[in-house]
Amino acid sequence: MKDRWKILMAAPLLLLLPLHTSASPAYDDQPARHSDGHTCVGCVLVVSMIEQLAQVHNSTVQASMERLCSYLPEKLSLKTTCYLVVHLFGPDIIKLLSADRNADVVCHTLEFCKQDPGQPLCHLYPLPKEAWKLTLEKARQIVEKSPTLKYSRSGSDICSLPFLAKICQKIKLAIKNSMPFKDVDSDKYSVFPTLRGYHWRGRDCNDSNGMVYPGRRPDNWDIHQDSNCNGIWGVDPKDGIPYEKKFCEGSQPRGIILLGDSAGAHFHIPPEWITASQMSLKSFLNLPTAITDELDWPQLSGVTGFLNSTNGVKENSIYLRLRKRNHCNHRDYQNISRNGASSQNLETFIESLSRNQLLDHPAIVIYAMIGNDVCNGKNDPVPEMTTPKKLYSKVMQTLQYLNSHLPNGSHVILYGLPDGTFLWDNLHSRYHPLGQLNKDVTYAHFYSFLSCVQVSPCLGWMSSNKTLRTLTTERAEQLSNTLKKIATSEKFTNFNLFYMDFDFRETIVVQEKSLLLIDCQLR
Repeated sequence: MKDRWKILMAAPLLLLLPLHTSASPAYDDQPARHSDGHTCVGCVLVVSMIEQLAQVHNSTVQASMERLCSYLPEKLSLKTTCYLVVHLFGPDIIKLLSADRNADVVCHTLEFCKQDPGQPLCHLYPLPKEAWKLTLEKARQIVEKSPTLKYSRSGSDICSLPFLAKICQKIKLAIKNSMPFKDVDSDKYSVFPTLRGYHWRGRDCNDSNGMVYPGRRPDNWDIHQDSNCNGIWGVDPKDGIPYEKKFCEGSQPRGIILLGDSAGAHFHIPPEWITASQMSLKSFLNLPTAITDELDWPQLSGVTGFLNSTNGVKENSIYLRLRKRNHCNHRDYQNISRNGASSQNLETFIESLSRNQLLDHPAIVIYAMIGNDVCNGKNDPVPEMTTPKKLYSKVMQTLQYLNSHLPNGSHVILYGLPDGTFLWDNLHSRYHPLGQLNKDVTYAHFYSFLSCVQVSPCLGWMSSNKTLRTLTTERAEQLSNTLKKIATSEKFTNFNLFYMDFDFRETIVVQEKSLLLIDCQLR
């Protein structure tokens, strides 16, 4: 769903709060209140973790903050930054938590959360028994002479703090640019894993030669070098036949390319990041990698994934299954996904796709903008949803671009939108990770909090309003029918076009159907 979801669902450090809203072009038209909303949610999450760590370990708040910082790795200066943030805001947090003020009160007192005139009071936890105004006045008296309040009043962008500027800028560049950050020969492939490197697209095997990259047709059967990085090159001394010709000729190699949103990018927040009882020195070892991959895990995605997850789940992506059937497909994958992507903004980064009509193998392209055309955080989300007419126009624009860039013999599969009502139906009564320790916050409470501060990733489906959930599902069905109509009525010279229904609850089935469809076309 929306790229802001990353910050809302985790944000183990205050330094992560503003990054996605300030860097993503998908939200250039969003009001400033949304940035305040992200800061508020992030503050509540972090203060909650500090409070709960103290509870779990029966320690002081000071010890809890130091414990949290000690869990963070040194990479990207995360540990150092954490201690600096604690030094800046820690004394006030200690005073307020020690006075039995909860995370909502702390963040409103420090003005990371604000109640605008005429707006409802946004809170995650149950309200204090005494009147909110009185509670807040007492809390402000505790920290009334605090020098740190000048930071919270000066603006919601924590990146304005001098010691955070460098790391913030690095992450912003990674989010803004969908091309590899490190790419010496400018062929759109990299030898570096993150920052849009080979976690997102096949690893370059020669970053000093722009004519060597995954997915290209072999240069003179790769007698002298591995021009397509599939690991097959040279000549068999027994018969003088090039290995590429012997193993790959007639095998119809195909690359796999995903045009997607955060689901395709495999956005994921490990539960141990926000569950105090599960936190340990090992919890955040992968945080630097996650940050430089925009809090996505494309290397584990169902379409282009190639690594097994740390929890022991074996990856079985479409790419790996294509590679298993034909090793000539090795490294020929591209995950052109972005958090917050939709049919309406795909044009801003589709040019990061790499395919040469004359030099490269055909490709299988999966178009999977499955959420953000109906998902937004507006108070009235329905008018902001993509209409079938707008979808038709933008998808046709995308297909025409693909037709002018894909080699002949390619295939494009349009995925329909899922029914996201399961987000409420299956989760609303369950305890959110922040509520598991004290049984005080359900997903319904968390959804309501996000909606109140106007940063819900999908208010249409993450709402107690059944009518709104139904309207969102109806629009998703209309858009899916539009995609189906395009697939059945439009023809293109360089690729065959197909449509496939998508259901989050049947992701494996969708992948199997995709492979079956691909098999049928390759025979």
